[in-house]
Amino acid sequence: MSILRLFRPIFQPFTAFVSSIIFAIIIAFYGVILNWPQNENPQPIKVNITNGASLADISVELASMNIISNETVFVLAVKLLGYETGIPAGRFTLDRAKSNYDIIQQLKFGSPQLIKVTLLEGWTVEKSVSKLADELQVSKSRLLTLSNDGYYARKLGIQAETLEGFLFPETYYFFEGESPENILSKIVGEYEKTIRDTVRRHMRELSMSELEIITLASIIEGEALYDSERPIISAVYHNRLKRGMKLQADPTIQYIIDDSPRRLLNRDLKIESVYNTYLHYGLPPGPINNPGESSIIAAMYPADNDYLYFVARGDGYHNFSRTRKEHNQAKYQFQHVRRQARRTQKPKTGS
Repeated sequence: MSILRLFRPIFQPFTAFVSSIIFAIIIAFYGVILNWPQNENPQPIKVNITNGASLADISVELASMNIISNETVFVLAVKLLGYETGIPAGRFTLDRAKSNYDIIQQLKFGSPQLIKVTLLEGWTVEKSVSKLADELQVSKSRLLTLSNDGYYARKLGIQAETLEGFLFPETYYFFEGESPENILSKIVGEYEKTIRDTVRRHMRELSMSELEIITLASIIEGEALYDSERPIISAVYHNRLKRGMKLQADPTIQYIIDDSPRRLLNRDLKIESVYNTYLHYGLPPGPINNPGESSIIAAMYPADNDYLYFVARGDGYHNFSRTRKEHNQAKYQFQHVRRQARRTQKPKTGS
């Protein structure tokens, strides 16, 4: 019989006792670390966790806001709970968080505050950026700088010199305190998810680039009020492009005048600009607004017709024509309607 087997009855109770002591020490250590008192704030306090922030970054932010007094113990507590990479980004409100455990639980399982922002079809980058800046309280100048930076656009996968046309109209939910880069990336990402694959599949059939399709879609967006007319208007522009005719699209003029939108004058049609489709053939160099899905689909799938002209009817719809003569007659009819409306609107003078 070995010596170990001889003394086992003596060692077993001792080993069990030591193990229980060690276990109790570990439990106590966990308890001390997790319940370590931090700076309890009497009022709820908002904390912003940015995307990509490390645990060290988070602890520094909390310390700078006087939420925690001991960064090392806080970091250790997060690691003990296994949440080192599990704290989500967002804007959180900490309420009566007086210990490490309280703070960590509210950051890990609290609901981040979201801000709803809706970007509408046909808005330019300028208007979209203004909306984002106002609602999210971020720098408008920074958003504009990024939106007009070709390098940044290509970084997001957009082969263009600006993000005009690619700030996809949709309702978005953002965390408070999100950076301009994250905001724009999310919006362009929605375009990617919703539209891009469809556009790319159809590009070769149309012999058009992605930028050209979105540019045409933006013109359609500027012209059409009703979805039923978008494919018809698209066909007019496709027909004119095929025949080598100038597009003569009024929305491209609205894009280059300072006081848009307003009724266009003859002198506006003579403004020298690469976006002036009354002076230059083909599509302008880029989109003139951010078109919605309906206009993009219409740009890719025009109606089957041989119309070359259209003119407003006065009720949001248009009259479409195949010849210049038909078009001039439609224009005359519209001008007659407009004159009649003016006479009706003139204030009556005394008898």
